[in-house]
Amino acid sequence: LRQDHVAAEFGASHVPVREAFQRLEAQGLAVSEPRRGVRVAAFDLREVREVAEMRAALEALALRHAAQHLTKAILDQAEEATRASEKARDVRAWEEANRRFHRLLLAPCAMPRLLAAIDDLHAASARFLFSAWRAEWEAPTEHDHRAILAALREGQSEAAVAILARHVQRIGRRPVTSAS
Repeated sequence: LRQDHVAAEFGASHVPVREAFQRLEAQGLAVSEPRRGVRVAAFDLREVREVAEMRAALEALALRHAAQHLTKAILDQAEEATRASEKARDVRAWEEANRRFHRLLLAPCAMPRLLAAIDDLHAASARFLFSAWRAEWEAPTEHDHRAILAALREGQSEAAVAILARHVQRIGRRPVTSAS
């Protein structure tokens, strides 16, 4: 990706394009190459595992702080997000519902920096997912989501945290069949 070409294509100045490239680089999604522009970053299984471990730790922290603020209404919305993910017809719809489930449970932690870091890691997870699952799609059954909700409804927040951490770490153990 060349800054001048992107700026011309979108009718923008170089400044917002440069800022966008810098943000993509900070998120690990792009790599700057001197005199060549910016390219989409490649990834390997080590990176997938790193993101999974980071997400597991940060989401567990957020859920510990959020659990006491979760209402029946929030848990019902999270359950609806789980049903939506199970009905998803493609990987994008599933990822959107999955992200909504996680965000609903974690947002009540009221820690904006933590939530922003988790959002960045979700974006990286989505990149791995979209790269690896380009063929036919079959929505997974969300046993973990249902177990997390059940534990939270029963007031067993530490059990919910443990299930969530294991659930998120599974992405680091999935084989990545293709890389971008």
